[in-house]
Formats: sequence, C-alpha cells, structure tokens
Amino acid sequence: MSKAMSRHQDAQLIPISFTLNGRLQEIDVEPHELLLDVVRERLGLTGAKRSCDVQVCGACTLLVDGRPVSACTTLAFEVRGRSVASDGKLHPLQDAFIEYGGFQCGFCTPGMILAAKALLDENPNPTEEELKHFMHGNICRCTGYKKIIESIMAAAKKMRAN
Repeated sequence: MSKAMSRHQDAQLIPISFTLNGRLQEIDVEPHELLLDVVRERLGLTGAKRSCDVQVCGACTLLVDGRPVSACTTLAFEVRGRSVASDGKLHPLQDAFIEYGGFQCGFCTPGMILAAKALLDENPNPTEEELKHFMHGNICRCTGYKKIIESIMAAAKKMRAN
C-alpha cells in the first residue's frame, strides 16, 4: 500500500482538480485538508509558508483566480475548478524585489509579491498610502518595509511603461 493510501485509508476523500501554475492537478483530499498543506507537502511547492495559521501574516498567500487568499485557512476542496498561483514565469515584481532589496530574509517575500500582484492587477498606479493599506495583511519581521515598498512602487512604474 502506498504512503498516500495508508495516510487516507480511513478518511472520506474528495476528488478535486485545479490548475496550479498552469498545470492541471487531480488529487484526492480530505475534507479538512488545507490548501497550504496540499501545495507544500503533497505537491512540493514550498514558496507559501506556514506562520500564523490565522490569516494575519500573509506568508501563506496564494492567488486563486488572481485574488490573494490565505492558504492556511482555505480548504483544499474550495479550489476545485479554479486557478491557483500564477503561470510560473518571472514577474516584474520579482525582478524589482531583487533589484531594490525587497527580499530581505525571504520568508515573507512570496506572500508580499502575490499580494502586491493582486493590488497592481486592480490598481496599476497606487499611491504609497494605498499600497501600505492594501499590504497591511502581510507582515515582515525583518524591516520597516522601506525596501518592500520601494520594490513594489518600482515594479508598478515598470509595468505601466510596458
């Protein structure tokens, strides 16, 4: 018996399919299984991190149909038929985080970038105050956010120019 089968042998499983980074995923999940656990542990993509487990810090952020969600509180079966994360290509936000030093230690970076992407998709020309308000759900424990804000504002400017 496989490891996955023995883990789920007594649980009621829900078959789901969803697109993850442009690739169709078909997997059986337990009713209580979190999207974060499926993506990290079962599918091996570790960019989203577990931190607060209560939708406060943003480290677990994933994009579902282009909108940021806290994967630590989203049940995996809720993404049936939906698109999760991005297409896997390097985004101008990622370039800006590298160029302007927004990465810091890197722990919060995936959530910061995905939240910023959702903002810029809705508002390609945010003020610094709008950016700060939108990003309030993402916590960085390393900095005063200066480099992160600079990175996002630079990416917004670059994206508007293209």
